Amino acid sequence: MLLATSSLYVVLRTELERNTDLFLADKLNVLRTMLKERPDDEDGLHEEIELENAARRYQQFYIRLLDEHGIPILTTPGMMDRLDMDRLAARIQARPEHSIAITGINGQAFRATSATAAVGNTARTDTIQIAVDVSLEEALLARYRAWFWGIMIACSVLFPVIGYQVARHGIHPVEDIAATARKISSSNLRERIHAEGYPSELASLATTFNDMLDRLEESFETISRFSTDIAHDLRTPVNNIRGESEVALARARTVDEYRDVIESNLEEAVRLSDLIGDLLFLSRAESPLTPLHRERISVGDLLATVRDYYEASASNAGISLISSKNPEPLTAEMDRSLMLRAVSNLVSNAIAHTPLGGTVQLGATADGNEIRIQVSDTGAGIPAEALPKVFDRFFRVDPARSKTSGGTGLGLAIVQSIMTLHGGGVEISSQLGHGTSVTLHVPAQATA
Repeated sequence: MLLATSSLYVVLRTELERNTDLFLADKLNVLRTMLKERPDDEDGLHEEIELENAARRYQQFYIRLLDEHGIPILTTPGMMDRLDMDRLAARIQARPEHSIAITGINGQAFRATSATAAVGNTARTDTIQIAVDVSLEEALLARYRAWFWGIMIACSVLFPVIGYQVARHGIHPVEDIAATARKISSSNLRERIHAEGYPSELASLATTFNDMLDRLEESFETISRFSTDIAHDLRTPVNNIRGESEVALARARTVDEYRDVIESNLEEAVRLSDLIGDLLFLSRAESPLTPLHRERISVGDLLATVRDYYEASASNAGISLISSKNPEPLTAEMDRSLMLRAVSNLVSNAIAHTPLGGTVQLGATADGNEIRIQVSDTGAGIPAEALPKVFDRFFRVDPARSKTSGGTGLGLAIVQSIMTLHGGGVEISSQLGHGTSVTLHVPAQATA
C-alpha cells in the first residue's frame, strides 16, 4: 500500500510539474515569435504580457520583458507585489531555459523560467522572465499527502486485523490436520481428515495425509497378521516337541521308542529351523542395503541345475520334469544362489501341487533387455480369489495340505523378495483344474 500510494503521488507531482513546464514553454514560444516577427506590435505585446493574466482566475502567470540592458519594458501588473524580482532574476539567471521552484513574497509557490529572444532582424536581444502561480497544485498535493497519511494510518490498523482473520480462517484446515494427527496411535489408525471445503493446496495435503494413514493402517494390519501367523506356525512344532517329550518321560521306554521320539522331535526342529531361516532371509532381503553378488550366468545352465536337483523327486512322484532349451544361449547378471533358490521354490511348489502323471516345465525367453523364466505345471491350479494373496507371507491356498507337507507359506514371498532385489518382478496365472504358470522377469543387464 505504501509503495502504490507513494508511486501515485510521485506520478501526480511529476505530471503537474510537466504541465506547468509545458505552459511556460508555450508562453516563451509565443513571445519569442511576436518579438521576432512583429517587434513593432506593442499592442499585441501589451495584451499578452499585461492584460491576459487579468482574465484568468486560476493559475495566474506573470511576465516581465527586459531590454538588452536589463531595463524592464513591460511587466504584468502585480508581479512586483508578489515576487522578489532581484531574487527571481538571480535564481533564473543561474539556470536559463530551465524552470525552477521559487517562493513569493506572501509564501505562495511559483515556477519560473527565463529566456532570451531576438527582436526582429536586428542584433538586439530581449530577456523574457515568466513565473506561474502553482499554489493550487501545491494545495492539491497537500490534500493528497493528507489523504495518503490517513489511508496509511487506517491500513496500519485494518490490515493486521483483516490479515489475522484471513490467517485464522486459512489455518483452520491445518489445525484440523494437527488435531487428527494427535489422535493417531498404533491402536487408532482409522482417523481420517475430511477435506471438503478446503483450499486446493490443503485439500491435496489432506488427501496425501489420508493416503499415508491408509498405508500405515495396512502395514500395521500386515504386521499384526504376520505376528499371529508366526506365533501359530511356531506354536505347532513346539507343542509337538513338548507333547512327545512329556509322553516319553511319563514312564520308562524302550530304546526304539526313545529313538522314535527323538526322530519326531528332530523333524519338528528341522521344520522350526527352516521357518526361522526363511524369516531371517525375508528380513535381510527387504533391507535396501542387502548386497547382491551379481555375475553373468547362463540361464539355461541355471534351469538345468534345478532340473537335475528335483528330477529324482519328480520321478518318485510320477511327474515329468521338463526343461526346454533355447536355440540361442541366454545370459543375465544375477546372484546365482538367490536365483537358484527362487526357481527351486517354484519347482518345489509345482511338484507338490501336481498330481500323478502331471508335468512341470521350465523355460526361458528373452524380450529385449529382459529375461523371462517360466515354471508351469498341470496341477490343480489356484482359485481366482486367492491369486492376489499368494505372495503374502504364511498364505496357503490349502492350509491343511500345506501343513501336512511341511510348507511354511513363505516360498512365494521369498521368490518375490529375490526378484525385487534383482530389480525385476514376478507374475502368476492359474486356472482351476488346468495348472499354474509363474513367470520371473529379470533384467539381463544390471542397472546402477
